[in-house]
Amino acid sequence: MTIDMSQFLETFYEESFEGLEIMETELLNLDPGTADSEIINTIFRAAHSIKGGSGTFGLNDVANFTHVMETLLDEMRDGRRDVTQEAVDILLGSVDVLREMLSSLRSGEDVDTDRVAREKKELDSLLAGSNSVESTIAEMSAEGNYGEEGAEWKIIFRPFPSLLQTGNDPVRIFRELESLGKLDVVADTSKLPSFEQLVPEDCYISWELNLKGNAGRDAIDEVFSWVEGDCDLEIIAINSSTSDGEGKNKDEDVSAPDSVPPAGEHANSSKAEKSRKPKSTESGSIRVAIDKIDDLINMMGELVITQSMLSQLGNAEEFEAAHVEKLRDGLVQLERNTREMQENIMRIRMLPISFTFQRFPRLVHDLSGKLNKKIVLEMSGEHTELDKTVMEKIGDPLVHLVRNSIDHGIESPEQRKQAGKDELGLIKLNAFHEGGNIVIEIIDDGAGLDRDKIRGKAIQNGIISEDEVITDDKIYELIFSPGFSTADVVSDVSGRGVGMDVVRRNIRDLGGTVEVSSEAGVGSTFTIRLPLTLAIMDGQSVCVGKEIYIIPLVSIVESVQVRPGEVKGVAGKASLYRLRDEYIPIVRLHETFSIDTECKQLEDGLLVVVEGEGAKIALFVDDLLGQQQVVIKSLETNYKKVNGVSGATILGDGTVALIIDVAGLIRLSKAEQDISKSVVDDGSEIAA
Repeated sequence: MTIDMSQFLETFYEESFEGLEIMETELLNLDPGTADSEIINTIFRAAHSIKGGSGTFGLNDVANFTHVMETLLDEMRDGRRDVTQEAVDILLGSVDVLREMLSSLRSGEDVDTDRVAREKKELDSLLAGSNSVESTIAEMSAEGNYGEEGAEWKIIFRPFPSLLQTGNDPVRIFRELESLGKLDVVADTSKLPSFEQLVPEDCYISWELNLKGNAGRDAIDEVFSWVEGDCDLEIIAINSSTSDGEGKNKDEDVSAPDSVPPAGEHANSSKAEKSRKPKSTESGSIRVAIDKIDDLINMMGELVITQSMLSQLGNAEEFEAAHVEKLRDGLVQLERNTREMQENIMRIRMLPISFTFQRFPRLVHDLSGKLNKKIVLEMSGEHTELDKTVMEKIGDPLVHLVRNSIDHGIESPEQRKQAGKDELGLIKLNAFHEGGNIVIEIIDDGAGLDRDKIRGKAIQNGIISEDEVITDDKIYELIFSPGFSTADVVSDVSGRGVGMDVVRRNIRDLGGTVEVSSEAGVGSTFTIRLPLTLAIMDGQSVCVGKEIYIIPLVSIVESVQVRPGEVKGVAGKASLYRLRDEYIPIVRLHETFSIDTECKQLEDGLLVVVEGEGAKIALFVDDLLGQQQVVIKSLETNYKKVNGVSGATILGDGTVALIIDVAGLIRLSKAEQDISKSVVDDGSEIAA
């Protein structure tokens, strides 16, 4: 029977990328000079799994490269090699190369063989640094090519009937054993059933193998590591003392602690879950915790019961008045079940933000070394859940903000000492839920933003005028202007004036905002607010003329009726509404969207005060209709981008309602009406 191995290839790639993340995380936790056996064993097992899987799928270049890494790690875990910073750095580079190799093979692209060769040369050079006879013999034995001269092994291999169904093929095992020496194979077919009773997917044959040559016990164990748990196995040394020296009884069953875990085992491993992160491109699959699936199944059962109850009412020959109450109860139950079903489905898309956070220990490690800075990274809130799509798209903006903190924020050890600080700088990543949003903070204890330098650069670039008076918060916001940079030297890390404006644009595209606060000599904090999901939101429906619009509920501050005495007109520009101690620009939606309405006087309608990007505006609408949860449809995908509109939704009666982009309307309002400082009708000065 021929098994199509390609059906398992995607699972192999997913688990390999998870394994690489485990290796990278644990290498960063490995302290030079000490050999933490648990950490090294974790790294070794991940490398061993990738090597074994790549060999099974014929990815020989990956298997050969990983084998060199495995040899180096094996020397470390046996105490034959010290853990040095050089070795850790080379292994981290090797993880990068492996990731690139697997990514290229997965996408069908050519592997960068020159880069692979350079990294392999570094690994070989590091291995060659250990020239003791004991290390050389142990290394050659681990590779399976050398052992005690004239060694002979008797192997009894009895596969379980289900072995073939796991994708394992005894022929491949025999082929590997043949590479270790002369192999004699005797098949035991005594358990073969009659043809009528034979199940093609089951394995009925067992084998007695005799291996002569120079193979060590470790090499034989490695060959059978993939079938550990799927067979009865005996490995007996006939005329070799090698196995005794390896600390294993001659007649004991093979225990392969480094065997490849079955598919799905990583999903139950807390360490694997902690180290996992998404690929740079959006993946087409998602792993879901079993409890979420159970909740969904239970909810489906509730829906079936409700549907059955409503069907009985609908099939009644005569609809009586008493049925009205039952129908009402059934509809209420249906609404509740539908809402819970929707929430459970959305939970399936939610993943812990640790998938994104786990890339930053490596980033901080590499950049701090490159810039000769001492920095420690603290992360909290890694288990905060976020929609998969949002999380995949927020990765790059976060990377740029963390790089910015490392390069511009944290000072050099000498500068920190002069300022009376600990020479070890601190960067914090924090995530938490706040209302209907997720908040991500990037905090550093560096020098903070230089207010005067930013202002001077803004004047030089013509962003603000020399006599313009603006607050510190507004000055700090200038760093998000296109092309803005205060770096004196352009490096490969930063300084070209690109990035921060892209960061804000990408966050805005996700319906989020980014704010910055800073204190000289103390540090800076970048705060990102994002919606939990891009698919569903709670909204307030409003009417403007005959049109209905949806305003995101999280953006609404309050709704007020207009009092004529609280409205001030800015000469030739706009109207401001005085809400307690602040003046808020009024945006008439019927004018913005060119809608014919009879409600044109402010006293005839309502003002909905909304907030976004640190500013407030008052939207003038005819009336409020009610709150509802809406499914967001992309307007740009189905039509084109419309300023002030973030998307559309279909209402219960089948009509389409546009969803207001609050941040977009604020920007539109600022572009059309420069009301930073204007003179009102009565001649007094108002700062909006």
